[in-house]
Amino acid sequence: MKPVRSSFFAMLALRCPRCHQGPLFSYPTHRITKFSQMPDSCPVCGQGYEPEPGFYWGAMFMSYGFSVAIFALSGVGLYYLAGDPPAWVYVLTVAIATVLTMPLVFRYSRALMLYLFGFIRYNPRWAETTEQRKV
Repeated sequence: MKPVRSSFFAMLALRCPRCHQGPLFSYPTHRITKFSQMPDSCPVCGQGYEPEPGFYWGAMFMSYGFSVAIFALSGVGLYYLAGDPPAWVYVLTVAIATVLTMPLVFRYSRALMLYLFGFIRYNPRWAETTEQRKV
């Protein structure tokens, strides 16, 4: 797999912050029972995905921010698109939106935490080294 050069796009693709090739999660998002499982380290470059014990506790705050954005967008969207429906419609819509986006919110809050606070920087030599090892 070819490395992604941009750290932003590598984070969106949920790739390793050091080599931009290895996946951050072991299973696809649609595997509901296993969407949260991460390998201990990158299968391509060997970078550890947990810089310190309890590192991802901070991702809860990012997850909270994503959830507030989902609540706000759902509420504002309903207000303008459905003409201010009854309160039960707001509650049901926000609950469904939250449950459906939970795996993505979980994954992207962890990826954002690792990219921003993991102090792991992209090094193109790791990507080149892994490409050369395959040849």
